[in-house]
Amino acid sequence: MKSMMLTAPKEVVEQEVDMPEAGPDETLIRVTKTGICGTDLKIFQGGIPVDYPRIMGHETVGEVVSGGDLSPGTPVIVDPAYYCGSCYNCRDGQTNLCPNGGLIGRDVSGGFADYMVAPSRNVHALPKDMDLGVAPLIQPLTTCLHAQRMAGIKPGEAVLVFGLGVTGLLHVQLAKACGAYPVIGVTRTEWKRDLAEELGADYTFAPSEDLKDQILEVTGEKGGVDLVIESVGQLSILAQAIELVRLGGRILPFGIYTQTQAELPFYNLYFKEIQVVNARVAKPEDYPASIDFVQRGVVNLEPLITHNFSFGEINKALDMLDGGDSSCIKIILDHAA
Repeated sequence: MKSMMLTAPKEVVEQEVDMPEAGPDETLIRVTKTGICGTDLKIFQGGIPVDYPRIMGHETVGEVVSGGDLSPGTPVIVDPAYYCGSCYNCRDGQTNLCPNGGLIGRDVSGGFADYMVAPSRNVHALPKDMDLGVAPLIQPLTTCLHAQRMAGIKPGEAVLVFGLGVTGLLHVQLAKACGAYPVIGVTRTEWKRDLAEELGADYTFAPSEDLKDQILEVTGEKGGVDLVIESVGQLSILAQAIELVRLGGRILPFGIYTQTQAELPFYNLYFKEIQVVNARVAKPEDYPASIDFVQRGVVNLEPLITHNFSFGEINKALDMLDGGDSSCIKIILDHAA
């Protein structure tokens, strides 16, 4: 079968490899669509280390070939966070933190291939009438849902989302679904601000010296937002989050930080009694809920897809992301094209 193999940082080559076989409690899947994630990009760039060679890809949609309890031909999405099920964390319901687990596409072969295998408990059926062209985005949606469940957004709380890429725009929609007000988006890109407002943001701002004043104006006597979601992955923006959250507020550092050093206003973490809520990937229960949100139209995925490429054009897609193309939010690869 065809695979796109990462052999070194920024080197992805087409390779023929043996088709995987489903073992006990595994499902063999024919991959039909994959999304390229920011994590994939950081693996590609070398910022997140992996053992080479590696087949990346963890936003994977396909159809069952064999194995598991689902009928062959069933459309499915794969939860890439595999776990042992028997350690302390798994027994405590924290399968996403399993020390014996890992991420498909980072620690084991992923979805950038014609076929893949996954633990059957990680394979979730999709509605037959769902648009499978947008379905890979359900995987990042689950991570946003898991994070917001941890953050515990209440109706009427002010939520600020830094960064209006894929996860930022998903966070905007989920916060609105929770009843947050106002929901504020911040990005330097004008068309992304416009899109955020179409998807429910009450206010959007560009980063500027006036940002704090703008936030104070729309939050009134609170003196800041209840929750800041940092969805960029830059520690300098996390420092801004500390400044813009209200006394007693919460910060959700959702972006993945590969920086190892930065200056942060640590005193304000104490003085403002800020809660820092960290979230890692998602839990199994986040998949049925996210699928339902998409199916009912609570979350709209289609506007987030800016580019579609054939599977064989993966290097073109990765180069576009690596170059910081400002026209790009989400790229979907079509394995049948």
